[in-house]
Amino acid sequence: MLLIPAIDLKDGKCVRLRQGRMEDDTVFSDNPVEMADRWVGEGGRRLHLVDLNGAFAGEPVNRPAIETICKAHPDTPIQVGGGIRDERTIEAYLEMGVDYCIIGTQAVREPEFVARACAAFPGHVIVGLDAKDGMVAINGWAEVTEHRVIDLARRFENDGVSAIVYTDIGRDGMMLGVNVDATVELAEAIGIPVIASGGITDLEDIRALCDAPTNNIMGAITGRAIYEGTLDLAEGQRLADVLCT
Repeated sequence: MLLIPAIDLKDGKCVRLRQGRMEDDTVFSDNPVEMADRWVGEGGRRLHLVDLNGAFAGEPVNRPAIETICKAHPDTPIQVGGGIRDERTIEAYLEMGVDYCIIGTQAVREPEFVARACAAFPGHVIVGLDAKDGMVAINGWAEVTEHRVIDLARRFENDGVSAIVYTDIGRDGMMLGVNVDATVELAEAIGIPVIASGGITDLEDIRALCDAPTNNIMGAITGRAIYEGTLDLAEGQRLADVLCT
Protein backbone atom coordinates (compact mmCIF):
# COMPACT_ATOMS: atom_id res chain seq x y z
CA MET A 1 0.00 0.00 0.00
CA LEU A 2 1.31 3.39 -1.00
CA LEU A 3 1.28 6.23 1.51
CA ILE A 4 0.66 9.25 -0.72
CA PRO A 5 1.47 12.76 0.53
CA ALA A 6 -1.06 15.43 -0.45
CA ILE A 7 -0.17 18.90 -1.64
CA ASP A 8 -3.32 21.02 -1.74
CA LEU A 9 -2.92 24.23 -3.70
CA LYS A 10 -4.80 27.43 -2.97
CA ASP A 11 -3.69 30.71 -4.51
CA GLY A 12 -0.32 29.14 -5.32
CA LYS A 13 0.32 28.12 -1.71
CA CYS A 14 0.35 24.73 0.01
CA VAL A 15 -2.59 24.58 2.42
CA ARG A 16 -4.83 22.13 4.25
CA LEU A 17 -8.56 22.61 4.63
CA ARG A 18 -10.90 21.27 7.29
CA GLN A 19 -13.78 19.30 5.76
CA GLY A 20 -13.15 21.00 2.42
CA ARG A 21 -14.08 24.51 3.62
CA MET A 22 -12.05 27.07 1.66
CA GLU A 23 -12.43 29.62 4.44
CA ASP A 24 -10.98 27.20 7.03
CA ASP A 25 -7.48 26.75 5.67
CA THR A 26 -4.03 26.48 7.18
CA VAL A 27 -1.07 27.62 5.06
CA PHE A 28 1.86 25.25 5.46
CA SER A 29 4.12 26.69 2.80
CA ASP A 30 4.33 29.51 0.28
CA ASN A 31 6.44 27.20 -1.90
CA PRO A 32 4.64 23.99 -2.95
CA VAL A 33 7.70 22.79 -4.85
CA GLU A 34 9.71 22.73 -1.63
CA MET A 35 6.97 20.63 -0.06
CA ALA A 36 7.12 18.21 -2.97
CA ASP A 37 10.90 18.04 -2.54
CA ARG A 38 10.43 17.25 1.13
CA TRP A 39 7.93 14.45 0.67
CA VAL A 40 9.83 12.80 -2.15
CA GLY A 41 12.99 13.12 -0.06
CA GLU A 42 11.22 11.37 2.82
CA GLY A 43 10.29 8.42 0.66
CA GLY A 44 7.03 9.42 -1.01
CA ARG A 45 6.56 7.21 -4.08
CA ARG A 46 3.63 9.17 -5.50
CA LEU A 47 2.32 12.72 -5.01
CA HIS A 48 -1.32 13.77 -4.76
CA LEU A 49 -1.87 17.35 -5.95
CA VAL A 50 -5.20 19.14 -5.63
CA ASP A 51 -6.06 22.43 -7.31
CA LEU A 52 -8.51 23.71 -4.69
CA ASN A 53 -9.26 26.92 -6.58
CA GLY A 54 -9.81 24.84 -9.69
CA ALA A 55 -12.32 22.60 -7.94
CA PHE A 56 -14.55 25.61 -7.33
CA ALA A 57 -13.79 27.41 -10.60
CA GLY A 58 -14.37 24.32 -12.73
CA GLU A 59 -11.06 24.78 -14.54
CA PRO A 60 -7.36 24.66 -13.61
CA VAL A 61 -6.13 27.65 -11.62
CA ASN A 62 -2.86 26.45 -10.06
CA ARG A 63 -1.33 24.93 -13.20
CA PRO A 64 1.98 26.84 -12.90
CA ALA A 65 2.72 25.29 -9.50
CA ILE A 66 1.71 21.84 -10.73
CA GLU A 67 3.89 22.11 -13.81
CA THR A 68 6.87 23.21 -11.73
CA ILE A 69 6.44 20.21 -9.41
CA CYS A 70 6.23 17.88 -12.41
CA LYS A 71 9.45 19.27 -13.84
CA ALA A 72 11.19 18.98 -10.48
CA HIS A 73 10.17 15.32 -10.01
CA PRO A 74 9.89 13.65 -13.42
CA ASP A 75 10.48 10.18 -11.96
CA THR A 76 7.75 10.40 -9.29
CA PRO A 77 4.21 9.46 -10.33
CA ILE A 78 1.90 12.44 -9.82
CA GLN A 79 -1.88 12.43 -9.63
CA VAL A 80 -3.84 15.67 -9.93
CA GLY A 81 -7.42 16.59 -9.13
CA GLY A 82 -9.51 19.73 -8.99
CA GLY A 83 -11.28 21.40 -11.90
CA ILE A 84 -10.77 18.65 -14.49
CA ARG A 85 -13.92 18.88 -16.57
CA ASP A 86 -12.85 18.16 -20.18
CA GLU A 87 -10.44 16.16 -22.33
CA ARG A 88 -8.30 19.19 -23.17
CA THR A 89 -7.43 19.67 -19.51
CA ILE A 90 -6.43 16.02 -19.17
CA GLU A 91 -4.28 16.22 -22.30
CA ALA A 92 -2.55 19.38 -21.06
CA TYR A 93 -1.79 17.83 -17.69
CA LEU A 94 -0.39 14.64 -19.21
CA GLU A 95 1.79 16.69 -21.54
CA MET A 96 3.30 18.57 -18.58
CA GLY A 97 4.19 15.32 -16.83
CA VAL A 98 1.16 14.42 -14.72
CA ASP A 99 0.58 10.65 -14.64
CA TYR A 100 -3.02 10.43 -13.41
CA CYS A 101 -5.90 12.88 -13.71
CA ILE A 102 -8.61 12.60 -11.07
CA ILE A 103 -12.13 13.27 -12.32
CA GLY A 104 -14.56 14.17 -9.55
CA THR A 105 -17.47 16.52 -10.18
CA GLN A 106 -17.65 15.81 -13.90
CA ALA A 107 -17.76 12.06 -13.27
CA VAL A 108 -20.96 12.59 -11.31
CA ARG A 109 -22.49 15.10 -13.67
CA GLU A 110 -21.57 13.23 -16.84
CA PRO A 111 -20.52 9.61 -16.26
CA GLU A 112 -20.03 9.17 -20.01
CA PHE A 113 -17.14 11.62 -19.79
CA VAL A 114 -15.22 9.07 -17.73
CA ALA A 115 -15.63 6.44 -20.42
CA ARG A 116 -14.47 8.86 -23.11
CA ALA A 117 -11.49 9.97 -21.05
CA CYS A 118 -10.43 6.39 -20.34
CA ALA A 119 -10.65 5.56 -24.04
CA ALA A 120 -8.63 8.63 -25.04
CA PHE A 121 -6.07 8.37 -22.23
CA PRO A 122 -5.92 4.72 -21.16
CA GLY A 123 -4.25 4.11 -17.82
CA HIS A 124 -4.24 7.77 -16.83
CA VAL A 125 -7.71 8.32 -15.36
CA ILE A 126 -8.75 8.07 -11.71
CA VAL A 127 -12.22 8.86 -10.40
CA GLY A 128 -12.52 10.76 -7.12
CA LEU A 129 -15.64 10.08 -5.06
CA ASP A 130 -15.99 12.35 -2.06
CA ALA A 131 -18.70 11.37 0.38
CA LYS A 132 -20.67 12.82 3.24
CA ASP A 133 -22.62 10.15 5.11
CA GLY A 134 -22.19 7.82 2.15
CA MET A 135 -23.53 10.31 -0.42
CA VAL A 136 -21.31 11.83 -3.10
CA ALA A 137 -20.51 15.55 -2.97
CA ILE A 138 -19.36 17.70 -5.90
CA ASN A 139 -18.25 21.27 -6.74
CA GLY A 140 -15.50 21.38 -4.16
CA TRP A 141 -17.78 19.47 -1.75
CA ALA A 142 -20.23 22.38 -1.73
CA GLU A 143 -23.10 20.28 -3.10
CA VAL A 144 -24.19 16.88 -1.76
CA THR A 145 -25.93 14.72 -4.37
CA GLU A 146 -28.36 11.81 -4.05
CA HIS A 147 -25.82 9.33 -5.43
CA ARG A 148 -24.38 6.59 -3.21
CA VAL A 149 -20.62 6.10 -3.47
CA ILE A 150 -20.80 2.37 -4.18
CA ASP A 151 -23.46 2.77 -6.87
CA LEU A 152 -21.39 5.32 -8.76
CA ALA A 153 -18.15 3.39 -8.34
CA ARG A 154 -19.74 0.31 -9.90
CA ARG A 155 -20.64 2.36 -12.97
CA PHE A 156 -16.97 3.03 -13.66
CA GLU A 157 -15.69 -0.53 -13.25
CA ASN A 158 -15.77 -1.32 -16.95
CA ASP A 159 -14.54 2.06 -18.18
CA GLY A 160 -10.85 1.39 -17.56
CA VAL A 161 -10.46 3.65 -14.54
CA SER A 162 -7.10 3.09 -12.82
CA ALA A 163 -8.42 3.63 -9.28
CA ILE A 164 -11.09 5.24 -7.14
CA VAL A 165 -10.00 7.86 -4.61
CA TYR A 166 -12.52 7.66 -1.79
CA THR A 167 -12.64 10.60 0.62
CA ASP A 168 -14.73 10.83 3.76
CA ILE A 169 -15.45 14.57 3.85
CA GLY A 170 -16.44 14.56 7.51
CA ARG A 171 -12.98 13.35 8.48
CA ASP A 172 -10.85 15.19 5.95
CA GLY A 173 -8.39 17.48 7.67
CA MET A 174 -9.96 16.78 11.06
CA MET A 175 -7.40 14.26 12.41
CA LEU A 176 -10.21 11.90 13.44
CA GLY A 177 -8.84 8.72 11.94
CA VAL A 178 -9.62 7.09 8.60
CA ASN A 179 -13.09 5.66 7.97
CA VAL A 180 -11.91 2.07 7.63
CA ASP A 181 -15.37 0.49 7.51
CA ALA A 182 -16.62 2.61 4.61
CA THR A 183 -13.34 2.24 2.73
CA VAL A 184 -13.38 -1.53 3.11
CA GLU A 185 -17.04 -1.71 2.10
CA LEU A 186 -16.22 0.12 -1.13
CA ALA A 187 -13.06 -1.90 -1.80
CA GLU A 188 -14.96 -5.16 -1.40
CA ALA A 189 -17.82 -4.01 -3.62
CA ILE A 190 -15.77 -3.17 -6.73
CA GLY A 191 -12.83 -4.49 -8.71
CA ILE A 192 -11.18 -1.10 -9.17
CA PRO A 193 -8.33 -0.44 -6.72
CA VAL A 194 -9.29 2.01 -3.96
CA ILE A 195 -7.16 4.84 -2.56
CA ALA A 196 -8.29 5.88 0.92
CA SER A 197 -8.41 9.55 1.84
CA GLY A 198 -9.62 11.66 4.73
CA GLY A 199 -8.76 11.51 8.41
CA ILE A 200 -5.47 9.57 8.35
CA THR A 201 -3.77 10.67 11.56
CA ASP A 202 -1.08 8.26 12.72
CA LEU A 203 0.42 4.80 12.37
CA GLU A 204 -2.69 3.19 13.81
CA ASP A 205 -4.61 4.24 10.71
CA ILE A 206 -1.98 2.59 8.52
CA ARG A 207 -2.26 -0.59 10.59
CA ALA A 208 -6.05 -0.51 10.38
CA LEU A 209 -6.03 -0.24 6.60
CA CYS A 210 -3.41 -2.97 6.24
CA ASP A 211 -5.37 -5.25 8.58
CA ALA A 212 -8.55 -4.78 6.56
CA PRO A 213 -10.01 -7.98 5.06
CA THR A 214 -9.30 -6.90 1.47
CA ASN A 215 -6.26 -6.51 -0.76
CA ASN A 216 -7.98 -3.91 -2.92
CA ILE A 217 -6.83 -0.81 -0.98
CA MET A 218 -3.80 0.22 -3.01
CA GLY A 219 -3.00 3.50 -1.32
CA ALA A 220 -3.78 6.04 1.38
CA ILE A 221 -3.53 9.80 0.96
CA THR A 222 -2.25 11.74 3.94
CA GLY A 223 -2.19 15.50 4.43
CA ARG A 224 -2.53 17.33 7.72
CA ALA A 225 -0.99 14.42 9.69
CA ILE A 226 2.38 14.65 7.94
CA TYR A 227 2.33 18.45 8.00
CA GLU A 228 1.61 18.61 11.72
CA GLY A 229 3.88 15.70 12.59
CA THR A 230 1.45 13.13 13.99
CA LEU A 231 2.53 10.78 11.21
CA ASP A 232 6.05 10.34 9.89
CA LEU A 233 5.81 9.67 6.15
CA ALA A 234 8.89 7.45 5.93
CA GLU A 235 7.91 5.45 9.00
CA GLY A 236 4.36 5.07 7.74
CA GLN A 237 5.52 3.77 4.37
CA ARG A 238 7.90 1.32 6.02
CA LEU A 239 5.05 0.01 8.16
CA ALA A 240 2.79 -0.35 5.12
CA ASP A 241 5.52 -2.23 3.28
CA VAL A 242 5.75 -4.71 6.15
CA LEU A 243 2.05 -5.16 6.88
CA CYS A 244 0.44 -4.77 3.45
CA THR A 245 2.08 -7.65 1.61
